[in-house]
Formats: sequence, C-alpha cells, structure tokens
Amino acid sequence: MVGVVIAVLVLGFIGWQFIFFARKKKAQKMSNKPFPTEWRDILDDEISFYTRLTAEEKTRFERSMLEFLDDIKITGVSTQVEDIDRVMVAAAAIIPVFRLGVSKYPNLTEVLIYPNAFSRDHQVEGHGRNIAGMVGTGYMNGTMILSKQSLRGGFRSARDGQNTAIHEFVHLIDGWDGAIDGIPDVLIDQPAVTPWMILVQDKTKEIFKKRSDIDPYGATSQTEFLAVVSEYFFENPERMKKKHPELYKALEEAFIKH
Repeated sequence: MVGVVIAVLVLGFIGWQFIFFARKKKAQKMSNKPFPTEWRDILDDEISFYTRLTAEEKTRFERSMLEFLDDIKITGVSTQVEDIDRVMVAAAAIIPVFRLGVSKYPNLTEVLIYPNAFSRDHQVEGHGRNIAGMVGTGYMNGTMILSKQSLRGGFRSARDGQNTAIHEFVHLIDGWDGAIDGIPDVLIDQPAVTPWMILVQDKTKEIFKKRSDIDPYGATSQTEFLAVVSEYFFENPERMKKKHPELYKALEEAFIKH
C-alpha cells in the first residue's frame, strides 16, 4: 500500500514537472518570437487603434497579439485564413484589454472564420444567413465565429463606430465573471454598477426615441448595449466624446483608467 502511494506521488511530481517546464518553454518561445514585418504593415494600414499608440505601446501591443495567437487556434470554414485575418482577429482581441495589461481569454480556444454571414445553426449557405459574429454556447462553448467579410470591413470602415470582432470579444470579456450580462466585474467596479445601469437605461431610451447615433441593436439588451457602445468607443472615440461625454467617460474608466 505504501509503495502504491509513493508511486502515485512520484508520478504526480513528474507530471507537475512536465507541465511546469512545458509552460516555461512556451513562455520563452513567445518572448523570443519576432513580430513579422508584414503583419506590422497590416497594422499600420488597417488598424487605427494601433496607429494612435506610442512606439513603446506598439511593441507591447504586438507582443500581446503574439501571446494571444499562441493560445488561440484560428480556422477557416469554407474559406482560407490569410495573414490579414490573423492580424485582425488578434488586434480585435487585444484592443479592449490592452490597457488592462492582459492578453489571455480563458473562455476562448478557437476562432472560426466563415466567408460571409451565416445562420444561427452555423450554415454558410441557404436562407437565414444574417449573423456576422457570435460567441458559441453549449457544444460550441469556447468558440467564436466571425464572418471574414465583417471582420475586414469592421477595420476598413474605421470611423463608423461598428466592428463585429471587437463586439464579440467584449462579450467574452463580459463573461469572465461567469455571466454575460452587460456588467463585467473586470471593467465595472461594484460602486459604479448603479450609475452604469442608469446610464444604460437613459441611452437606451434615446435610441428608442431615435435621438441617438448609437446602433439600435444596442437597445436589444444591456449585454448588447455594452458590446455596441464598446465598438463605438474604440472605433471613433472622438465622436463619442463629443456626442456622448458621460458614456465616453464611463467607458474610459472601464477600459483605460481601470
């Protein structure tokens, strides 16, 4: 009996050592990996958030992208994944968490890229294909689906306040506290919850009364409101600051000054 216990402990120790050194090796690999020049060209040409960063911040942004891509598999479904798609997916992931100093999404393992809009049952052909992006649930838990058309269009129309990929990554961030409910603990401190909910209600009323330039989809729920206004905040912060100063301040506190 004692021999069995000792054997189990030895095997457990060996397993722990294997995991420890595997993670260490992976971390070393990430820190030594050079950022591809052609990817930097894509960032300069397509990602306005990146172009507004300082030289030091750009280096950190690139490193965070590489760390994200080391963890997340990007797979094309009926389409080929190109460098521009990898760069845009990673950029969309890092933009909302960049000032938070993190690059990992514990609730994501794979991003599926579809050629165009898809249906609720994930079909790329036939009727009902009106979805540009979604976070999977159930058997699709840990998976995000993005339309290639919307992924690229979201960054190429950089000042329209709409970016499907950023929208979906904000949903994931919202879920870090265990519930996708529009009140993520990582972004909104407890004392700020009530003022945030009041602000959501006020801005939703403006949308219903057609007195707002916020995408009407944001009025669907407080969950969608957070994702929609986050797109707006990162895509065109100057316009949001001018048209929605209180909302801009709240998102600045959440994403930048948190």
